[in-house]
Amino acid sequence: MTNWTTFATEAPDLARAVAARFGAHKHHVLATLRKDGSPRVSGTEVEFYEDSLLLGSMVGARKVKDLRRDPRFSLHSNPGHHSMDGGDAKITGLAREILGDRKKEIVNHYPGETHEADVFELDVAEVVLTTVDGDHMYVDFWQPGKDVIRFTK
Repeated sequence: MTNWTTFATEAPDLARAVAARFGAHKHHVLATLRKDGSPRVSGTEVEFYEDSLLLGSMVGARKVKDLRRDPRFSLHSNPGHHSMDGGDAKITGLAREILGDRKKEIVNHYPGETHEADVFELDVAEVVLTTVDGDHMYVDFWQPGKDVIRFTK
């Protein structure tokens, strides 16, 4: 498990491509685990702030309760309207809640958004970017401390 900065250092080309996918659209899909272990899928927004990948949420949302109980998540980028331009990105890892002065600093950085939010930094366990070029599909896969592996289909 690692943070976004380490991922960007170890796999800079993949990190730029994945960041572009999450920056291309505002809304993405977050998967968390309910109390009974079943999956919950929620719409969400993510932001890059000082080299960290952050998830913000309305205070007390169900996804927040899920992450506090079990920090495992999967995040899927919005692929766009009938398009795979730039690829399809997925990140899996653990969410760490940010509290105190750091949380205030982050919330204050987005003054037009909200005055109160629950904020998590997303630590990365694996990243997958799927792209299509002509008749070929490429799947780039990364885990901390390992090289990017490309599968071609």
